[in-house]
Amino acid sequence: MTTTTDVQSQVKEKYGSAARAVSESGTVQACCDPGLRCCDPITSNLYSAAEKGLIPEKAALASLGCGNPTALIDLQPGQIVLDLGSGGGIDVLLSARRVGPTGKAYGLDMTDDMLALARENQRQAGVTNVEFLKGEIENIPLPDNSVDVIISNCVINLSADKDRVLREAFRVLKPGGRFAVSDVVVTGSVPEAVRQSMMLWVGCIAGALDQDDYQSKLVAAGFTKVTFETTRVYNVEDARQFLSSSGVDVDAIATQVEGKFLSAFIRASKPEAGCCQPGCCTPDLAILKG
Repeated sequence: MTTTTDVQSQVKEKYGSAARAVSESGTVQACCDPGLRCCDPITSNLYSAAEKGLIPEKAALASLGCGNPTALIDLQPGQIVLDLGSGGGIDVLLSARRVGPTGKAYGLDMTDDMLALARENQRQAGVTNVEFLKGEIENIPLPDNSVDVIISNCVINLSADKDRVLREAFRVLKPGGRFAVSDVVVTGSVPEAVRQSMMLWVGCIAGALDQDDYQSKLVAAGFTKVTFETTRVYNVEDARQFLSSSGVDVDAIATQVEGKFLSAFIRASKPEAGCCQPGCCTPDLAILKG
């Protein structure tokens, strides 16, 4: 039986390896095992040339997401943003520029190599309203009601305890705060064996939720106004080389796969508070913006 600790160890190993590859050679060898093309086309062509021009090259090279949450969420000057699983820091650095010097962008990651790369990218970018935190997305090291917007780029699907991740996201959001993440989701019925093979390709580690399950978990955590916007649909031809090398008869599963695995932009909101408890609406700004 795979445990949360097992999954975290695998994620640390794979993403740490990617961070070291970028730091040492300026390229990403592979986000999964050597030779597996799990990150292409999923991570390609997500950021515009203008966006890439605002950040160090290695921040873009280390991006292993499946979307561009910063392009799809309206960020305002002065807001506090948290990126869950911030990797090399691309979405944190882009968010920091949009919230301006009166705002702040946090990046949370549990992988030392990614944190080191992100901090070096921050130094090169000269962005000061950023702080990278070490920790797990299941245990966010920030106070209750302290963040305006939570973003994430295809990281929640990697967690073995998604319910806890969503509860933690709800906890740290201010009343009225917004959840705006890119993630891999599944739509429709897919045989389990096929699902596992496809998800090993799409997400490196099987674990993406069915869209209905994702919505149910968000609602159970307390969120409202849940919406899904498809940003990229994966087809069996994208995965043919990977699946064939893994012993899968691609033609046999094609009709069970087409149109059912996709990247989505998921939006939800934390309800406005009816009244404020002590500390609820006025978190310690010295801690948050210091």
